[in-house]
Amino acid sequence: MSTYSKIAETQPHSSRVVAIPPEEPKVAELHFRSKLAFETDPSDVYMDLQNNSAEIIVIDARTQEAYSQEHVPGATNLPWRKIDSSSTAAMPRDKVLVTYCDGIHCNASTKAAMRLTALGFRVKEMLDGLQGWKREGYPVEETVVQLSTNITR
Repeated sequence: MSTYSKIAETQPHSSRVVAIPPEEPKVAELHFRSKLAFETDPSDVYMDLQNNSAEIIVIDARTQEAYSQEHVPGATNLPWRKIDSSSTAAMPRDKVLVTYCDGIHCNASTKAAMRLTALGFRVKEMLDGLQGWKREGYPVEETVVQLSTNITR
């Protein structure tokens, strides 16, 4: 039996929400501030990109194939599996890197954030990834790969 179930049984309330009381405001503020130190949302990223913010770099942590199909405009493709000291050597350390992947059912952005922070970068993860970005109605880009063909007649 879960802790919640035990509390709910011993302290019946008309509300399941307050069966476990909310934390005191000062403690709650620290918790929510902490969450915001790790996460951002598509709206904030979009506004920064629209305002040409020089403070962030958006990192698409998905595969090159997924990136080429669609990505946040201006995002840099850095698949999480390829993140190491050599693949990030030229990246500026004075920027906040914003990682994203497909969405809630993908954790490539979390894996990228973990690797990047281990290398000393400051990172935030974009909530809901590309799915959230598109749900907000923001545009996506695709990378067009042009194949060279020789046609002889």
